[in-house]
Amino acid sequence: MASPKNHRHHLPHPQPNGDFKTHVPKKPKVSTFISDSEVQSEFAHHDASVARLNNGSFGSCPASVMAAQQQWQLRFLRQPDSFYFNELTKGILETRTVIKNLINAEDVNEISIVDNATTAVAIVLQQIAWAFAEGRFQKGDVAVMLHYAYGAVKKSVEAYVTRAGGRVIEVQLPFPVSSREEIICEFRKALERGKVDGRKVRLAVIDHVTSMPSVVIPVKELVIICREEGVEQVFVDAAHGIGCVDLDMREIGADFYTSNLHKWFFCPPSVAFLYCKKSPKSLDMHHPVVSHEYGNGLAIESAWIGTRDYSAQLVVPSALEFVNRFEGSIDGIKKRNHEAVVRMGEMLAKAWGTNLGCPPDMCGSMIMVGLPACLEISSDADTLKLRAHLRESFGVEVPIYFRSPKEGEVCPITGYARISHQVYNKEEDYYKFRDAINKLVDSKFTCKLLHD
Repeated sequence: MASPKNHRHHLPHPQPNGDFKTHVPKKPKVSTFISDSEVQSEFAHHDASVARLNNGSFGSCPASVMAAQQQWQLRFLRQPDSFYFNELTKGILETRTVIKNLINAEDVNEISIVDNATTAVAIVLQQIAWAFAEGRFQKGDVAVMLHYAYGAVKKSVEAYVTRAGGRVIEVQLPFPVSSREEIICEFRKALERGKVDGRKVRLAVIDHVTSMPSVVIPVKELVIICREEGVEQVFVDAAHGIGCVDLDMREIGADFYTSNLHKWFFCPPSVAFLYCKKSPKSLDMHHPVVSHEYGNGLAIESAWIGTRDYSAQLVVPSALEFVNRFEGSIDGIKKRNHEAVVRMGEMLAKAWGTNLGCPPDMCGSMIMVGLPACLEISSDADTLKLRAHLRESFGVEVPIYFRSPKEGEVCPITGYARISHQVYNKEEDYYKFRDAINKLVDSKFTCKLLHD
């Protein structure tokens, strides 16, 4: 595809009903695609001394998208009043339309733009808390979530659901995971526990891609089970969703779905979308920051929460332009990232004599790789110390997960690295990680040496 200098910002086209419609091309319109050297140029701001194997945490933003963001910032700073009255609403609507088309939502009004998935969680759980407070839910009614739910989500459930009188049941998932059936089985057991003594399961919070350990969850199957079992509301937390796994709101069928755009869709921090399926349930959704637009619908409320920098939310069409420079666009990127991370994960596991944390078809653009047992990782504190040691001594950035050994296990693998693959990664990054661990093993290193 042509170089970025020929790309222009797509302006929305007014429709007879006053809405704006953005055409989202499924395939690039030009004959050539971005070259490897252009990709590296787009990410030249990355620290070249670090093997950056942790795209999953904070994502990555290419230079062309950062430049577009700076233009949005300047447009605001030049004349804030004109920007507020003439450009902001139009720009946010264009972003919502891009997302609506990418995730196959039915209506643009189902899409709200928020700062991050954590904000989206607060929006969904806030209305659950109100339902308890107003007597629509009874004390002891149940919310089900995965044991491997993100830490901030667990805290939000505690703050909004438990405090309001709800009972929380966690789905105990195995790790390593060998099949989707294991997850489905444990999910059914949790729903059965939730309905004991005639209780009602009011909410299921389901990750699409768990963070640590990282596994792609069979969300479509779990949503169907929720419908069959009478779960009132289903919320899919997909912080790693868009750009990492396939998204189709009509196929997934959840009531609510959120995903960050700064993790795997090349946006700057921080921007996410919250999908609320059109239904009476969605009418009671409000942004937790109350501003002038309160009562005008969540999408409108979220588009203005006071004076702030909205540029990350406005730059989504430019991120799409970057994505469309790749062969196959977003689907092509996902496929190549998945294949590469599996290949590198298998290389590392073979080099260390360990195993992957799940079958290849249960990972997206991240995969868990067992670390040698002789490193003696024995706690979460060990994982943080080892991670810092790899960063500071070897120039490798990678998160590490502690898995408690099971009773009777001989020489168990207790540490797993979560490696990511994004378009800027090279095979040398993973070889650097391999060699660093091999050097630690050869030197008889154990995590005990990192303790004061």
